[in-house]
Amino acid sequence: MSETPETEGAWLTQEAYDRLKKELDHISGPYRQEIVDRIEAARDEGDLKENGGYHAAREEQSKNEGRIQQLTNLLENATVGEFAEDNGVVEAGMIVTAKIAGNEMTFLLGSREVAEDLVGDSDLEVYSLRSPLGAAIAGHKAGDKVSYEAPNGKSIEVEILEAKPFRG
Repeated sequence: MSETPETEGAWLTQEAYDRLKKELDHISGPYRQEIVDRIEAARDEGDLKENGGYHAAREEQSKNEGRIQQLTNLLENATVGEFAEDNGVVEAGMIVTAKIAGNEMTFLLGSREVAEDLVGDSDLEVYSLRSPLGAAIAGHKAGDKVSYEAPNGKSIEVEILEAKPFRG
């Protein structure tokens, strides 16, 4: 069974959803056509084997199509909502303080796609609900102790110290 990508079921604020939708509209419309036009112009120059402009435009087209697919999946499967309720339960949109493997950390639980909307230039790290840490702590509250398996196979102990809504 393959891992679920972070983009599936991501939690987004309305602002983040609107920003990503605007990006998708641009890269799947005018920008996509601009790339096609550059490919056609480069193709008209002749020999494609040594045509750097053609190959660069094709590579850009490939990256753009990948981003279109990523954003389409993200927006189709996203949960758009307000910030989390102040009930102490760890969920998307919460600032979590936890002792992880003995080290205290504070981070935002949410989607990396919306990190800039939520934390701006802050040094606050963002963990996805789909990450091993996010999946392990979701639904728990201060005082709860859980563990999760790190990518290297080690079991990591986590004690939740605090969970409060991020208010930006």
